[in-house]
Amino acid sequence: MTSMTDANPSRLLLVLGDQLSLDSPVLRDCDPDRDLVWMCEAADEATHVPSHKARTVLFLSAMRHFREALRARGLPVHYRALDQHEDTGLDQALADDLARLRPAEVVLAEPGEHRVRTLLTHACRAAGIEPHIISDDHFLCSTDDFQRWAKGRKTLLMEHFYRFMRKRNAVLIDADGQPAGGAWNFDKANRRPFGRQGPGMLPAPVGFPPDAITREVMGLVERRFPDAPGRLDAFDWPVTVEQAEAALADFIAHRLAAFGPFQDAMWKGEPWLYHARLSAAMNLKLIDPRRVIDAAVAAWERGHAPIASVEGFVRQVLGWREYVRGVYWREGPGYLGRNALEARQPLPDLYWTGETDMTCLRTVVGQVLDFGYAHHIQRLMVTGLFALLLGVEPRQVHQWYLAMFVDAVEWVEAPNTLGMSQFADGGLLASKPYAASGAYIQRMSNYCRGCRYNPKEAVGADACPFTTLYWNFLDRHRARFADHPRTALMWRNLDRIDADRLAEIRGQADQLRAQLS
Repeated sequence: MTSMTDANPSRLLLVLGDQLSLDSPVLRDCDPDRDLVWMCEAADEATHVPSHKARTVLFLSAMRHFREALRARGLPVHYRALDQHEDTGLDQALADDLARLRPAEVVLAEPGEHRVRTLLTHACRAAGIEPHIISDDHFLCSTDDFQRWAKGRKTLLMEHFYRFMRKRNAVLIDADGQPAGGAWNFDKANRRPFGRQGPGMLPAPVGFPPDAITREVMGLVERRFPDAPGRLDAFDWPVTVEQAEAALADFIAHRLAAFGPFQDAMWKGEPWLYHARLSAAMNLKLIDPRRVIDAAVAAWERGHAPIASVEGFVRQVLGWREYVRGVYWREGPGYLGRNALEARQPLPDLYWTGETDMTCLRTVVGQVLDFGYAHHIQRLMVTGLFALLLGVEPRQVHQWYLAMFVDAVEWVEAPNTLGMSQFADGGLLASKPYAASGAYIQRMSNYCRGCRYNPKEAVGADACPFTTLYWNFLDRHRARFADHPRTALMWRNLDRIDADRLAEIRGQADQLRAQLS
């Protein structure tokens, strides 16, 4: 593993699978003669939720490439490969090495999950060592800074946080302190569907065919986790710093300009459209968000992309990404158990198999099984929407998203799922539930063409399950939302439905729930 495995390092520097930055604060003052970098592939990290094969391959391949990059820099690395040790958990593996290596100190950056932080802290304390946990300055807003921003606020509106971050970091801010382009938010310009003709010829994103390390990992994952969900045939995610840079350059050159207006659009057979495919690389720390933001802003300054597209992209990285991390750490582990709408349905099997006659769900879940990826509207307004309307227990929805997406790390996935998608936090993130009928999907995609269901119908054999469940959702939650200032119109529309038809809708919704249980 390394020449220092029998030595007693002054410090054991822990590098987790989503902390693969060569500029990590843990590594900056590493003394190769006294310190030892510790990395571990733990089976539990691929099984505590049934991780998509592509997600597991991405983590393990990126970790092994990073190990080689560290060794090329002359840093000693103690690396526990999945097929070279028996420990299934990070905590047990660390405990074994602490007993054998007996370091004077353990240093790590803030983990991305409460669970991992607890496991590693307990393992260190059991060995008589208080771990030194450093703030992860990969992020532009530390957890302490977010707490200070949030203190005393009645609501944690992302838009307020986003403006705070724009000003503090001088991003898209004119010399007079005003927002570039004359507005803070160009969202109204960024919600266009493609129209009946579709997106036309799209530039294919740059690919990263698996090299020897990735192919070795793919074989290992197929052998070790044969029953894991998902497929590996199309795996080509960036797994190195250099590949992440290439993915960024490709996005800026070929897709950023059209990202804004069409970021919410969906189309069969086009999984990538104008999206960046950078979230996984950023969440593994292969590329710094400052680098990503600067590249997008520079494209606008050069006239290569319009302000609406650049602002919309910057809002995702500088605003939403930093915001959900702040909320995750502020709210604590109890956030995962929230269920404000008292949803109790089990997650349907179709989420794991893609087997359904609903074209939109079959298309999106099939895409997730193929690539471990769907863009934000496919997540929020297809898979997430159906779970919300059906009334699925939020924790089960959370576990599915954490399992099935290559960019899923709990700090970013949990608030997006529980707060934004499922309204399980009662409105902390989203001021209203993102509820819609099949008409939304029909407007923003071509999924409804040829589907056996009619998005305009709520009852009958051809009724779209989304539409049936939408009206039933409004009916079930009338008392909670009917007087809400942002949702009152939706519930006034419910009042126009006569009692007999509403009873039919209730009956059809109950049948759907029974069938999908």
